[in-house]
Amino acid sequence: MNILIRCDSSSSIGTGHVMRCLVLAKEFKDANIVFATQDLDKNINHKIVEAGYRVKLLKTNDLSEVVKLVTKLDIDLAIIDSYDIDYKYEKKLKEKTGVKILALDDTYEKHYCDILLNHNIYAKKKKYKNLVPKECEIRCGAKYTLLRDEFIKEKSRLKRKKQFKIQNSKVKIFLAMGGADTANINIDILKTLKNFNNIKVHLVTTDANKNLDRLKKYSKNRPWINLHINSNKIAKLIAKSDFAIVTPSVTVNEVYYLGLPMIAIKTAKNQRDMYKYLKKKKNLVLQKFNKNKLRKMVKKFGIVSHTIQDKIYE
Repeated sequence: MNILIRCDSSSSIGTGHVMRCLVLAKEFKDANIVFATQDLDKNINHKIVEAGYRVKLLKTNDLSEVVKLVTKLDIDLAIIDSYDIDYKYEKKLKEKTGVKILALDDTYEKHYCDILLNHNIYAKKKKYKNLVPKECEIRCGAKYTLLRDEFIKEKSRLKRKKQFKIQNSKVKIFLAMGGADTANINIDILKTLKNFNNIKVHLVTTDANKNLDRLKKYSKNRPWINLHINSNKIAKLIAKSDFAIVTPSVTVNEVYYLGLPMIAIKTAKNQRDMYKYLKKKKNLVLQKFNKNKLRKMVKKFGIVSHTIQDKIYE
């Protein structure tokens, strides 16, 4: 079976599309898999190569390039994970090549595909009525969540108590605003956290983050900040933390899977449905970053501030 995976990564797009497609690719053990991706600013195409897959670089997002690849490589299945590829694009691809299409979706958009995959915990099959062809196979929800092997292994070792309890040692906070931190709020969050006693922040990011140099500079000489760049031990960091501060994105699927309490800060439109789901489930959420509200939420975990500033916001 020949499979073409169409996805991109960059400082503006982020790294999530490529990372989850790498997980999905492992489901097709005996297939010949090729990734079609653009050479965008601060992309992580090297991750694809490191995983053992071939990469075909696209000059643009134009349909004609993908049609040529599908025909030349005799592709049986095209997997599409991109907000820049819509129903019309998919329909034309099907008409020109007849290829079977699996489309990944996060935001209940209209798709022309044979298989629709929304692997987020909030996803509901019934919401795709009239959004995909009648014969389309719809795969939705936690049952289909794409998780890297490290999370599966960590789950089997993890024995977390149901009731959250701060340990006597430093309170460990897992902080992840996306591999590219497109909203550029990591430092704002760190400035909010610096007024709390006895904390250790494990901040994960990648070299796709265009503000990485500034983040490195801020973290230097602040021993309470551990900066993890391109880490392959995310599951261990989450499992060893007391709570997480994340975006309501695919990262929530991972944090939720390992049973960690969280604060979710919305930073993009495509996080709307996860944000609504978490809010409905009474999780701590912020529609946008607000240092005063974040400070109050952090205090709910029993951490004491060492400044008098908090008194102002009581």
